[in-house]
Amino acid sequence: MGATATIAEFIVNTTAADFPAGSDEKAIKVIADTFAVILAGVSSEVAEPLQRYLESARESGASPILGTGRTASPETAALINGTYGHSLDYDDVLSMMPAHPSAVILAALMASMDGKPVSGKDFIEAYIIGVEVGGKVGLGMTNDHYQRGYHATGTLALFSGLAALAKLHKLDAPTIQQAMGIAGSMASGLRRNFGTMTKPLHSGLAARSSLTAVRLAMAGFTAADDIMEAKAGFYSTYGTADSDPEVTANGLGKPFVISSPGIAVKKFPCCYATHRPIDGVLTLRERMGFDANSVEKVICRMPPGGMHVLIYPRPVTGLEGKFSLPYSIAAGVLDGKFSLWSFSDEAVRRPAIAALYDRIDAHETHTSRGDDPQFDKRSSGSRGFVEVEVHLKDGRKDQIRIDVPPGSPSRALTWDELHSKFMDCAKQAPRISSASAEAAFAAIRNLQSVADINSITQQLH
Repeated sequence: MGATATIAEFIVNTTAADFPAGSDEKAIKVIADTFAVILAGVSSEVAEPLQRYLESARESGASPILGTGRTASPETAALINGTYGHSLDYDDVLSMMPAHPSAVILAALMASMDGKPVSGKDFIEAYIIGVEVGGKVGLGMTNDHYQRGYHATGTLALFSGLAALAKLHKLDAPTIQQAMGIAGSMASGLRRNFGTMTKPLHSGLAARSSLTAVRLAMAGFTAADDIMEAKAGFYSTYGTADSDPEVTANGLGKPFVISSPGIAVKKFPCCYATHRPIDGVLTLRERMGFDANSVEKVICRMPPGGMHVLIYPRPVTGLEGKFSLPYSIAAGVLDGKFSLWSFSDEAVRRPAIAALYDRIDAHETHTSRGDDPQFDKRSSGSRGFVEVEVHLKDGRKDQIRIDVPPGSPSRALTWDELHSKFMDCAKQAPRISSASAEAAFAAIRNLQSVADINSITQQLH
């Protein structure tokens, strides 16, 4: 049996009973986080042009666009919700892909429900299957796919959305294979667009494409049924010499991604590669009691490849600031905390930020590589370790090593921290009252017992 067929059979035959203990709790935390970041996207830079796009389409449809009160066709709702979810770079991270699969999965699932009842248990099951398939596709493709310039959220998380949809709607294996064949010709996303609105659009496109591929396959549309393993297929075209679809097929459920390595939930609304440096600066700021005026210099040592996606040394927009290591360090020094505002145009352009840049030395060094044999397979934000060293004008200095970012599976955010993030994000959607946000959060936290997920989307619509 080829890899495509093996993946399809896995989706059909795997159920919640096969998941390791604790999987539901882990999944629900990320689902709660993803609903939050979709709401936050309502006031992001992408919102206004997406609104104009929706109005120009002049289409009708009943699929909800969260936080707006608007509805659209399923494909357009998937596009917009998926783009909202990644618009602030505040959504989850699955380093083994490396990608942000959850906004893709949730946007696709919500758009597909068509008002029909879907239990919380079924929603969780579909979500975990989506994460599993996408994660193992990333494992088989290897990190070289990302290094070539592809944004895996667009190219690989597409299969996360597809797998989740196939599970929720109980597709049979041959139909799933056709959907995968269709999706293989829809995968897209280039890293050159990082720092622009098109980066989060990759998430929306993946959600829409996964839904379109599934709906076409269900309608009888045909495609190659061996798209993953075939010559001129997905792995041979999008991958490298080391890419192997059998690694994907043989790794499914061994172990489940939701359990190991797990999914990271972001504490800061910016590129994951900046999270360890930010954590280091904030920890030293609290420990040493400094402010911007007392700092002589900050040295940040990154592992090789750790700055690969941090392409803006002097950002001029909030979006660029999310991919700027000097800005992230400077904002930590100046403010001592981060919020959604920290990555606004106003925040990035502050003269007090610019005054700090010459005191910051951020560079990659082989000394931060560590001894991890999986180093080359890890993403920019999880490989090696980071060291931050602060020198003060009064002669004091201190440094810290950070191996694991906050919010990663081994440093998971608490429910209290998630609640704070959820409510902060919900405030960015003016139509959503604090009471509705509180009620939705409480329902999501108990998602296993929710009879119909539509009751939650209605509260957040």
